[in-house]
Amino acid sequence: MTGRHRSRLQGFSAEFAEHREYVAGDDVRYVDWKVFGRSDRYFLKQFEDETNFSCWLVLDTSESMSYRSTGTRCSKLDHARRAAAALAWLALRQADAVGLVTVAGTLKNVLPPSTQPSHLQQIKQALVDSTATGPTGLGTALTDLATRLTQPAMVICFSDLFADIDETIGGLEQLAWHGHDVVVLQVMDPAEEEFPFEDPTRFVGLEGEPDQVVEPRALAEAYRVEIRRFLDELSSRCRSIQVDYQLLRSDVPLADSLPRFLQARLRRRRRK
Repeated sequence: MTGRHRSRLQGFSAEFAEHREYVAGDDVRYVDWKVFGRSDRYFLKQFEDETNFSCWLVLDTSESMSYRSTGTRCSKLDHARRAAAALAWLALRQADAVGLVTVAGTLKNVLPPSTQPSHLQQIKQALVDSTATGPTGLGTALTDLATRLTQPAMVICFSDLFADIDETIGGLEQLAWHGHDVVVLQVMDPAEEEFPFEDPTRFVGLEGEPDQVVEPRALAEAYRVEIRRFLDELSSRCRSIQVDYQLLRSDVPLADSLPRFLQARLRRRRRK
């Protein structure tokens, strides 16, 4: 089996690979009328480039991903690891190729895509071995990745996106411009969105930032306004460059958040 996902490439320039049954919305130009004449059923011709689907999982392992607030079961990095492992399992179950890249300042570990079932163990081990350290540099790393990928693919980025927003969007735009289907899953701790702190608190600086001792109640409302503006801008700018965006909170089980995201993505693709 060559994989249940179709790639984004279509046309007769590629070598014929197989037939698949017609479903509503398919391009009728690719109906094999000879097969219809023999079977009275509609089948589409598929070509080699259409069946070769690959998925790249991009995991942000910068220091800010280590954050875990009191009462939250896992850090942002652990939540992102589990989400990446779940999607890797799903892709391999469908006989699609999946690879992994870790990012902290630059591209770190690069595990090329494979369709072998044993590849899941390699991905799991790479996820376990990843540690949260160093700066993000996400925009530069994504731009670098865009130049390295030679065939259009799906690229799923797991990050808190705590970096320069213009650089981040620039890197995502480079991937989209090169023909990749780009998805951003922004991983955040609930305390980062809700700012529940009340007593005087020392906030430990990550990624080179100094520690700050502040009175949270004096900052809470302004912080919430600013973080909402940040999230809204990210979501809006991702949509403007045809990049799918979804917020994953580390206190929400993946059994709830990932199916909702996948179903919403499927509905959007059907509307296109």
